[in-house]
Amino acid sequence: MEDSIAFVFPGQGSQRPGMLAEAALEHPCVGQTFAEASQALGYDLWELIQHGDRDQLKLTEITQPAVLTCSVALWRSWCSTGGPRPGLMAGHSLGEFSALVCAGSLAFTDAVRLVRQRGLFMQSAVPVGEGAMAAIIGLDDVSVVQVCADTAATTGAVVAAVNFNSPRQVVIAGEAGAVELAVENCKRAGAKRAMSLPVSAPFHTELMKPAGEKLAGELSRLVLSRPVIPVLHNVHARTESRPDKIKALLVEQICSPVRWTECVQAIALRGIKRIVECGPGKVLSGLNRGIDATIESYSIEQPGSMASALAILSGDTS
Repeated sequence: MEDSIAFVFPGQGSQRPGMLAEAALEHPCVGQTFAEASQALGYDLWELIQHGDRDQLKLTEITQPAVLTCSVALWRSWCSTGGPRPGLMAGHSLGEFSALVCAGSLAFTDAVRLVRQRGLFMQSAVPVGEGAMAAIIGLDDVSVVQVCADTAATTGAVVAAVNFNSPRQVVIAGEAGAVELAVENCKRAGAKRAMSLPVSAPFHTELMKPAGEKLAGELSRLVLSRPVIPVLHNVHARTESRPDKIKALLVEQICSPVRWTECVQAIALRGIKRIVECGPGKVLSGLNRGIDATIESYSIEQPGSMASALAILSGDTS
């Protein structure tokens, strides 16, 4: 039964030069999807990904449409080869937009232009160098939240837990000095590791509110539909069918924590134990196994891995 499969979509950070090169040789809809995206953006997105400068691909306003387009291209490839439709979807941060496209709620070309603007808004909300993010490994969620709260109270600066990626893996973000201090405080509280992330803005904090306001303006001009496949939202790990509420959640998401652990737990609570990661890389597959060891994860970026997943999930999805 299709309801025993979930699809999840990665966010920013999964990008790399050469994404989907092999898939494009196997599946014609990859090239077709990138042609659509390039027309919407006004530049050759495929050329940039395959032959462009690595640093250029790291620019937020380029990364976001690139990752989204990769995810949609793989979804279309999956569907074109007769892959079973999932009963539930979710996406990590940017990946939520990919999920909504694949669920039929958001038009692809609208989404490509929207996430480019989202990237620009997020980058411009805080001057480069004033914000920071760091991953905290080996410390429980409650302790990380408390350390951030104590550090914020002591410094008067913004620092908070923003990505609950898996048990004992939490990303914090905020003003650079406060993040640096919170990292040290987390280590003193028992974190096994803490490392700065190579980003230039404190995503999913209250510092992103100006970006959220601008995103709301962009969304107000778009028409969204009810998803034909339910999508779990990062803000509360629940589904939503009303287009106006979906828009509000996308705005809220930009300055709210990504509750990925809860999203995966919500998938498992529905009895779904097979999750397909639809996008570049295997980051979410690793996180998902850390959240629930009984989950079977499948990555489909490479033609061989997609063929294997199709064989397994089409043959027996009970």
